[in-house]
Amino acid sequence: MSKFKKTIFTGAATAIITPFKNGEIDYESFGKIIDSQINGGIDAIVVAGTTGEAATLTHEEHCECIKYAVEKVAGRVPVIAGTGSNDTAYGIELSKYACEVGADALLLVTPYYNKATPKGLIKSFIETAEKTDKPIILYNVPSRTGCNISLPVYRELAKHERIAAVKEASGNLSSIAELIEECGDYFDIYSGNDDQIVPIMSLGGKGVISVLSNLLPRETHDICRYCLESNYPEAAKLQLEYLKLINALFCEVNPVPIKTAMAELGLCDIEMRLPLCEMEDANKQKLIAAMKKHNLL
Repeated sequence: MSKFKKTIFTGAATAIITPFKNGEIDYESFGKIIDSQINGGIDAIVVAGTTGEAATLTHEEHCECIKYAVEKVAGRVPVIAGTGSNDTAYGIELSKYACEVGADALLLVTPYYNKATPKGLIKSFIETAEKTDKPIILYNVPSRTGCNISLPVYRELAKHERIAAVKEASGNLSSIAELIEECGDYFDIYSGNDDQIVPIMSLGGKGVISVLSNLLPRETHDICRYCLESNYPEAAKLQLEYLKLINALFCEVNPVPIKTAMAELGLCDIEMRLPLCEMEDANKQKLIAAMKKHNLL
């Protein structure tokens, strides 16, 4: 853990899908997926994030999804609620609700589309932290948001007692190394990319918020466990073993491939909300081939 703040989780957290059926959230499938994740050894669950298609959930669905996940998990592992928005006031509303229904932590993405200056980023995250009472994980994914959290911004945010961690999905290992070196005593750092678990954890990261673990919770947990045990050769061996599958899961925009993979396993319907749609056949065949290689099909 960091020196000054409590660690939310170590290991692998699943950025869990939101299954749909006939245009509605399929809670029967959702509950089964949550149970299978926990039985598979996952360390935490992130609900209503990017992989959970939060962008196309209505306000009521977003709230229901968080409440259902908290009640279904029932304290077995931490539940982290995706409550970030490009409208800070709305993000605070969602965050307050997640706190009220028992989420263990909040995942706050940087503002998207309207973006923000460094000063605006700091003010937005601090405002949310001041008006809520659960630890916050910042989510830096500039490829989606067009907004990057720079090191000076991280330095300022590190001072707040409830801003406890960062999901780093920038892909820039040099910047992540600088972040850990300068702010690692104040933030826990999680990889936001499945293909960078071992590199980031070798630098001092505490785990991953993962897409892969929707399919392979135990194996993703084990990659992290080996890292936490400083057994990097075994961790790297597993990371590389699943690299082609990881690449296949990102051959189209997330969460299209992971939801397709889970539908192939009968865990959910192959249903997404526009503008997301079914995979191109060539990419789907690539994904199925990668799944067969690991005896998933």
